[in-house]
Parts: sequence; structure tokens; C-alpha cells
Amino acid sequence: MKKLLRALVLFVSFPIFAQQGGMWVPSLLKGMNEQEMKSLGMKMSVADIYDVNTSSLKDAVPQFNGGCTAEVISAKGLLLTNHHCGYGEIQSHSTVEHDYLQDGFWAKSYEEELPNPDLEVTFIVSIHDVTKDILKGTEILTNEADKKALVQKNINDLQKSYQREAWQSVMIRTFFEGNQYMLFVTESFEDVRLVGAPPSSIGKFGSDTDNWVWPRHTGDFSLFRIYADKNNRPAKYSKDNVPYTPKHYFPVSINGVEQDDFTLVYGYPGSTQEYLPSFAVEQIINDLNPAKIEIRDKALKVTDGFMRQDQAIKIQYASKFARIANYWKKWIGESQGLKKSNAVTVKKSFEQEFLKRAKKENKMNEYGNLLPQFEKIYKDITPYAVSRDYFMEVVLRNNELLSVGFRLFQLENAYEKVGEQGFNDRKENLIKGLESLYKDYNKNVDQGIFEATIALYGTKAPQNLTPDAIKNKDYSALANTVYSKSALTSYEGLKKILNGKAVDVIKNLQKDPGYALAKELSNNYFENIAPSYDKMDLELDALQRTYMKAQLELFPDARIFPDANSTLRVTYGKVNGYQPSDAVTYSHVTYLDGVMEKYVPGDYEFDVPKKLIDLYNAKDFGQYADKNGKLPVNFIATNHTTGGNSGSPAIDAYGNLIGLNFDRVWEGTMSDIHYDPAICRNIMVDTRYILFIIDKYADAKHLIDEIKIVKSKENKKSKH
Repeated sequence: MKKLLRALVLFVSFPIFAQQGGMWVPSLLKGMNEQEMKSLGMKMSVADIYDVNTSSLKDAVPQFNGGCTAEVISAKGLLLTNHHCGYGEIQSHSTVEHDYLQDGFWAKSYEEELPNPDLEVTFIVSIHDVTKDILKGTEILTNEADKKALVQKNINDLQKSYQREAWQSVMIRTFFEGNQYMLFVTESFEDVRLVGAPPSSIGKFGSDTDNWVWPRHTGDFSLFRIYADKNNRPAKYSKDNVPYTPKHYFPVSINGVEQDDFTLVYGYPGSTQEYLPSFAVEQIINDLNPAKIEIRDKALKVTDGFMRQDQAIKIQYASKFARIANYWKKWIGESQGLKKSNAVTVKKSFEQEFLKRAKKENKMNEYGNLLPQFEKIYKDITPYAVSRDYFMEVVLRNNELLSVGFRLFQLENAYEKVGEQGFNDRKENLIKGLESLYKDYNKNVDQGIFEATIALYGTKAPQNLTPDAIKNKDYSALANTVYSKSALTSYEGLKKILNGKAVDVIKNLQKDPGYALAKELSNNYFENIAPSYDKMDLELDALQRTYMKAQLELFPDARIFPDANSTLRVTYGKVNGYQPSDAVTYSHVTYLDGVMEKYVPGDYEFDVPKKLIDLYNAKDFGQYADKNGKLPVNFIATNHTTGGNSGSPAIDAYGNLIGLNFDRVWEGTMSDIHYDPAICRNIMVDTRYILFIIDKYADAKHLIDEIKIVKSKENKKSKH
């Protein structure tokens, strides 16, 4: 164990190859990571990036609402993140009369800033290696379930006992597939108010057509403000709260970026699978992605048809449509990229080298059977994994009536386990929790999605694992029956059917066709799919942990970083264009000229506000134009990012903010599984475009005055 822990520190801290991606733990950058960053042009020290005792860049980079990243850009807690990260909040404040999605929103004072009850941002205070504490006692266990249970117990015990301030929390996350554990001390602020957002015609320009695509011309940003109590500590919303004074905030550079400039992206990447065996990658390409893509394609086409015909539906479904479309398009690009980069062949070649090294190091008894075991289990689990994805995509993610039915199914199960009182408590919480869902619900849209997606589930999922209720049916008739008779198509209907004693509620639910179908699908999942899937998935987890341990041991010269897991990471690279295919070359930057070239009057994806057109025609770009008088919009670099890095700060060599990460190029979306430095690029909004929109377009000069604008690259006094 001591040898492995030393290896883990070594591999995180001492990559020796040329820069080829990587998501590095910021507390472990000292050594070759720092040398590599310096060789790429970084002028800071790693202490500027992460320091426990004094302010550092980490203190300006919170996680935004559990799924995105943000950065503090003023001494008054002004927070910058993506427009698509703040989309739900912007939508929640929008009405047909005051459509902030369409028109934008700019608070002129603190009093006009809009509170968001369910929004929070979380800062990392410190990071600690707690591997020994978490794995204590597991070395004598042979049963995988017992190991997992003891690890969880050790995590729970340490989270409770670890010393921190009263307003702080701790979380523990696994690294290297369970070979290492890190503890994070955190502070979460729950009073976060909307300050400003451009209209969707800027913040979402190009919409789904341009999503995951380069060249890009999107002003994907929004502004919030963190509020704290009088002691500058986290507090729930109160009119007495004051703007938060951060430990550090980013100066914002308008010096611009050039080819080969150093870039550092700081944030909370969600999930990657860089060390999967070839059999897993084949399953993703051939089985899992095609099924999920087809389901979402059907759901999106139905929704799009309704949104184009009705403005109210467009507002209701805007955020949901974007969420569903995001990964639909990502999976398409991911599959294409994996094929184009020959990821399976690359993995198989690595596996041959793996076996050679295992044999050379006399480790065949320990590691020689890993790959055959992987091959067998991935073959056996595939039908269950596909059926699981059909259930998740159709019942839980794309159809709202069935997702409500599933929650009611859980409520019925709770009654059987905890009785009347527990049932009533959960029922009231469920009713309250579903109010926001029904606020943005349209029966006709949902029925169309139901009919299209349930047909795929009933005809294309593995038939031996599909319930008879949806096999080869008249799906139009089934949809009409469910949506004409179910109480789950309205909030009033839901509250009515849940009114009364538990036994009566459950009796009434059984008669409801929407609930009855959701229950049958759920029972089928938990009885016929989940047990086998979970058993084999647990076996795969154990194999993957051993495979990861083996890679760390057998490849001491390799560049190995821990997979993303929504914890704070640093990725660094250079501004760079790329060549996705023969005779096609992309520059590293786009300009406002490109926005005008794509402009389609009245089109919901490519319309352009009149004021922006006027500013362009007048070339009224102020101090934000480049040396040629053009206004940059987006740029790309070689930073290794993924979901969760949306809203991440792009930082120059001196610690100044130069961009706002929001996407990846389509050809490189397979970087979650296989990073290819030739075509993997992250996409960022240039800070000059952000400031131009705030200043010239929105006339929000009070916000410009609040931001420290840097006009030269160097900013030696970067700590605030």
C-alpha cells in the first residue's frame, strides 16, 4: 500500500511526456506539472494556483449549482458563469410579459438583483489525501460488496469527525478507481442573485445547430452575485445579507490571445473514463450511444415542433430542450470521434503492451487474466446495459408523466417500508417538489414525446427484458389512453389523486393508467434488469480498480491523471487551431463578423439583436477591439475539459481572466474516453466580447466599473 501511495503522488505530480491533456489535482502540481506549465509559457507559481494558507486562484473558482463552474470577478462577489449554466434561473424569472430569455436582463442596482432560492455555489477551502483512513481494514476482505460497505462506513465516519468550522462541510471522493481518496473542505453560499444576462440571441447564438461545433460565435455568459451575512459567511437568503468579499477575484484581461499562448482552465469536470478497456469502448460505440441518440432524437423533434409554433411552450421547454439536446449531440460527436481516432485499436494496442509488461514484471498471476475477464463480463452485461439505458432515457429523462409515475412508485414502496406517517411526510415533499415541474409542463408535448419514445423502447430494446405492456403495441392508441385518462397530466390532478389516507391513495393510483404503466416499467426494471446489471457492474468496478492499479505499477513512465469526478481540477494547454479533416483548417479565433455572416432575421437560433447590428455597423467596439479593429468572440485551445467545466475560467500565464469555457469541438467530444491532442479543443468566450456586451450593448457601465480590467498581459500583483 505504501508503494502504491508513493506511485499515486508520483503520477499526479510528475508527467514526463509532452502536453497531451490531463485533469490535475491542484494541490499536487509541484514538480513536473509545474515545469511543464512553465515550459508552455506560464509565469505564475503553483502556489498562485493553489495555496491553503494564503489567497490563490482556487479561492475565486466555486462550483456553480453542483453542475457547472463559475469565477469571482470583483471585490463585491460578482460571479461570472455561462448563460447555459444560469439558463434555468433566467427562465424561472421570465414570463411572456417579461421574457428575460428573449430580451436579456440587467440589474442596475443591488436592489434589482434577483434571488434564486435553489441556487448555491461551493468553494474549496482545502484538499487532503485520506487514502489510508478510507481503505483501513479493506485489505483483509475478499468480498467486493463487503469492501464497498466498509469503504462507505469509513467515509461516513471521517466526514462526521473531520475538524472544520461550523459553516463548512467536507466531502470525500475516490480517485484512480478507488485506489486513492481525497477529502475536500468546502463552503457553500446559498444566497446567489441574478445580476445580468444577454438575450438568448447572444448568449445562445447558434443554439443547437452550433452546439459542440467550431467555428462558434456565442456570447455564452451570465452574471450573478454572491451574498453573505455580516460576517462574510454563508447564509440563506435575507434582505440583510451583503455582497460577499472574496479571498481572491480575477482581474479581467482585454489584451487578447494569440496562437500558442498559454491557457489554464480551472474548474469541476464532471466525469471521464480515460482508462477503460477496449471492450467497454466498443460497447459505447456499437450499443449504448446509438440507443440513447435515437431516443433523444425523437424527443427533440417532437419538442422542437411545438416550440416553433407557440411562444409560451418555447419558454416552458427552452431549458429542458437545451438539456436533452446537449448530450444527444455530444454522444453523436463522441461516437464519430472514437471511430475517427481509432480509439478501439489504440486501446487494443495498449492492452498488448500491458500484457507484455505484466509478463516482464512477473505479474501475470496478478494481472494476466484481467482482459479476458473484462471481455466476458462486457459481453454478458451488454443487453442489460442497453435495457437499462432504454428505461433511464424513456421513463426518467425524456417523458415527464412517466418520471412522475416513477416517483409515485417510490412513494408506494416507501409506504410498505415505513408506514403511514413516513408516507405522508414524503407525499407532502413530493407534491411541493413537483410544483416546478408542472409549471413548465404541457400535456400535448409530453404525449408526443411519450408516443415516439415508448415505441422505441417497445420494439428496439432487448425483447426478453422488455415488459409485455409496451411490446409491439398500437403506440398512438396507448398514448391516447394514458393521456386522456391519467391524473398525472396536471398538477391539480396529481394533488387530487394524492389526497387522502395512504391506503386510499395507493388504491386510486392502481386505477390510473399513467401510474399503472410507470409501475409496470419500474417493476420490470428492478426485477429483471437491475439485479443482473448491478451484480456485473460491481464486478467491473473491482476489475477496473485492479486494472488501474496495474497501469500505475506497470507504466511508471506514463502520463496518468485521475479521471474527472466533479472535484476541483486544473487543465492547461495552448491556444491553437486544428485540422479536423483533409484540406480543412480552423483558426483559433472567431469574430463578430462571423455573427453577422450567420445572421438569419427572425430565426430563433441565428437572429441578431438590432442594437448589436448597429454597434457592428458603426464599428463601435470601444477598447475591446483587437489590433486590427475587429471584435473577437470565441477562441479555442488544447485544454482537456468536459461537462462540469462549463463556466470555467480560462486564465492567462499571469493569472488574469482571458476567457470563459463553454464547450468543446464536435470532433473532439470523445475526449472523455480518449483524448487526441490533434483534434481535441475546448471553446471559450473571449473576455473582450463579454465586456463589450456588458458595456456597449447593455450599457451596464456600473458593472464595468466594478471589474478590474487589465490592459497588458502581465499582472504581478494578481492576489486580491
